[in-house]
Amino acid sequence: MLPGVRRRTLTWGEKAMICEIALDPGAVVPMHQHPHEQVGTVLQGAIRMVIGGEERVCRPGDAYLVPSNVEHMAEALEEGAVVIDVFSPPREEYR
Repeated sequence: MLPGVRRRTLTWGEKAMICEIALDPGAVVPMHQHPHEQVGTVLQGAIRMVIGGEERVCRPGDAYLVPSNVEHMAEALEEGAVVIDVFSPPREEYR
């Protein structure tokens, strides 16, 4: 993973997987894209996300969608963050 970012794969099946991602304050997942659709929700803290050129801040209870092959990034704000991400299809490198 990246500095200040920890991933725990919770479960996976043929078509989807669920991961818990913890980000330290200021941790950044740089701009990237992947063929997987990604949906998530913030459990704790806050993250600044840029998805397809649109920026938003997500706090506990907020959800986000990253369509397949769309560039996106995330940065944990001052309190850090814990999020749940669902990927479809599953990411083989996360099993």
